Amino acid sequence: MTDVLELSQALIRCPSVTPEEGGALDLLQARLEALGFACTRLAFSEDGTPDVDNLYARIGTEAPNFCFAGHTDVVPPGDPGDWTSPPFAPEIRDGRLYGRGASDMKCAVAAMVAGTESFLKGAGDTFKGSISFLITGDEEGPSVNGTQKVLGWLAEQGETIDACLVGEPTNVERMGDMVKIGRRGSLNCTVTVTGTQGHVAYPHLADNPVPKLLKILNAFTAEPLDRGNEHFPATNLEITTVDVGNATTNLIPAKASARINIRFNDMHSGASLTRLIEERCADVMKGETGGYDLDISVSGESFLTPPGRLSDVVAGAVKAVTGQDPELSTTGGTSDARFIKDHCPVVEFGMVNETAHKVNENALVSEVRDLARVYEEVLKRFFA
Repeated sequence: MTDVLELSQALIRCPSVTPEEGGALDLLQARLEALGFACTRLAFSEDGTPDVDNLYARIGTEAPNFCFAGHTDVVPPGDPGDWTSPPFAPEIRDGRLYGRGASDMKCAVAAMVAGTESFLKGAGDTFKGSISFLITGDEEGPSVNGTQKVLGWLAEQGETIDACLVGEPTNVERMGDMVKIGRRGSLNCTVTVTGTQGHVAYPHLADNPVPKLLKILNAFTAEPLDRGNEHFPATNLEITTVDVGNATTNLIPAKASARINIRFNDMHSGASLTRLIEERCADVMKGETGGYDLDISVSGESFLTPPGRLSDVVAGAVKAVTGQDPELSTTGGTSDARFIKDHCPVVEFGMVNETAHKVNENALVSEVRDLARVYEEVLKRFFA
């Protein structure tokens, strides 16, 4: 039987900083093949970006196909000297496992393997269906050559996923307090207003872009975009920087720019918010001199897996193991679930996220073991 703690430590020892595989997928492939999984390694690259290695593994040929999805890549650890113990040398202290990826999300990946092995041993010949793993090495990076590309390859192969559980760290304070059933979308926009540089003593010979930029920002923030709904909080727009780059006290600048980020619920789309931004800028600049430019990118759309069978299965498994009724939430940042939701119902449940991406990242040993039990219980309930 796979020891979830031993496998977690083995994965943490792999220095798999995006996009490096670091041996983590090799390790997983060996463990899954030993359980009878058919494994396929998929490497993708595009536009000069580094090759990204991915793993798809499946046991069984019948429907339904339940998929565990996650990633073995991690963010850089920063200065190793800031860590109490080396980031890629896992260490257990005071009941906690320390190391880069402990929270996000190597312990969860290990728990998926351990929980699956325990389920398969218990189910024996009675198991009808398939279990698959979609593990990427590109979640913490651009997210271009990972899950998106694997899903495209699966579609080309005629491979269907019927339900998916992503092992992102979802819990806030303790294991069992939160299951994600959706995520907000994210839009970034840089607005640049141009004018005419000149001397502050002769403003009639210049054209100051700063007041116009402030009017645009006020148009963005004067009223809330919405007030939220049953499953999502209100859409949030934040001004993240305002830049003029003018170090001279007596100079009217020629250009001023600002950047905003919008985390939006399912009352909007990237396209509808893009139109809104364009319309508000056009209204403010109507009749004004000078010009403006917009650079808008949408890194992910909002989505919701409405409460139903999948969320009931996962929440019931969490309750059975931890004794807690988890909140069904859509808060937090983006994840690869934003790609999977176009293929099947998807929810997320993993470790506590308090130390994710931090120095001395860690996870409670007891909660790592509990998570493996939760994943086993999910499989029991899903295939019941």
